Amino acid sequence: IRAAVGKGFIRQFTSLNADIFCLQETKAQEDQVKDALKALKEYHVYSNSADKKGYSGVCIISKTEPISITEDMGVQQHDNEGRVIAAEFENFYVVNVYVPNSGEGLKRLDYRAEWDEDFSLYLAKLRAKKNVIITGDFNVAHQAIDLARPKENYNKTSGYTQVEID
Repeated sequence: IRAAVGKGFIRQFTSLNADIFCLQETKAQEDQVKDALKALKEYHVYSNSADKKGYSGVCIISKTEPISITEDMGVQQHDNEGRVIAAEFENFYVVNVYVPNSGEGLKRLDYRAEWDEDFSLYLAKLRAKKNVIITGDFNVAHQAIDLARPKENYNKTSGYTQVEID
């Protein structure tokens, strides 16, 4: 986020006049995110950062102050990577997610499967209360059009294997 701000993010963001804006992979601690975005005085800024500095991170920027903000899913094995933040509004939740990738050689594929299941359960709990809008980086190419070289990458590249697509 700090590099993006240095390259004109605030000007670009302001021109969008968004009601809610979600960022993934902020790679900054919460105080650094707030400091980087301090020029957005008309907005409320919320972020969730990884325990590991400079790693992952998500942010919700909103004109309207949410009823509540929830960081993480409440699952200990996942909640140290700063990958989920939810803002509750009167009629809906906005969930911003940065899904972990399966890693080179799919070394984290089993972890990713567990994460996906836990995230699904988390969303179901929210949906039981009100509508849910989900935004984020899902770290999977759903269709061939989502990649520059789909034939070369299919079943060879993390994020574009059939098991992840399914």
